[in-house]
Amino acid sequence: MINARFAIAILSVFFLSTFAKAQLTVHKMISVGYTYQNQSFGEIGGKLLFLKNDDVIYRLGASALMGSAHSQFAVMPKISADVLLNFEKNVDFNHSYYFLMGAEGTNKYIAPKVGVTLFGILDLTGGYAFPIGNSGINGKELKGVNVNFTLNIPTVFIHDMFK
Repeated sequence: MINARFAIAILSVFFLSTFAKAQLTVHKMISVGYTYQNQSFGEIGGKLLFLKNDDVIYRLGASALMGSAHSQFAVMPKISADVLLNFEKNVDFNHSYYFLMGAEGTNKYIAPKVGVTLFGILDLTGGYAFPIGNSGINGKELKGVNVNFTLNIPTVFIHDMFK
């Protein structure tokens, strides 16, 4: 089984070594979405978007998954790390979509994922969840196919709306 601390350490070393090479711009985002992991969960949280240019973008996020398991309401914390890639040069419209790869983890499972994102705002990803230990949520095991649909709203946009 994959140890959660080991996975977080690997992701941290990867991102910290990448950030050490260059100055990156940081943007804050609020994220809301839907996650299917053997049952349906709503998701709300925040993300930080790091970029130097728009070919490779890094995102780190923390959120809460909320749903019902065996007729009982449950909440799980979730962390995520994503890399958005688009290497098309001198064509602005092609930067409207990015290939996305990353990983997410809760206190119940770790899931590598791949997908696409539109402008880094609307994400559609899929992956496979590996349970941590033999823990489930209210008696339901969380492993197998993982599907996420997320809307990431930049806080600058929200600030500008209320001016």
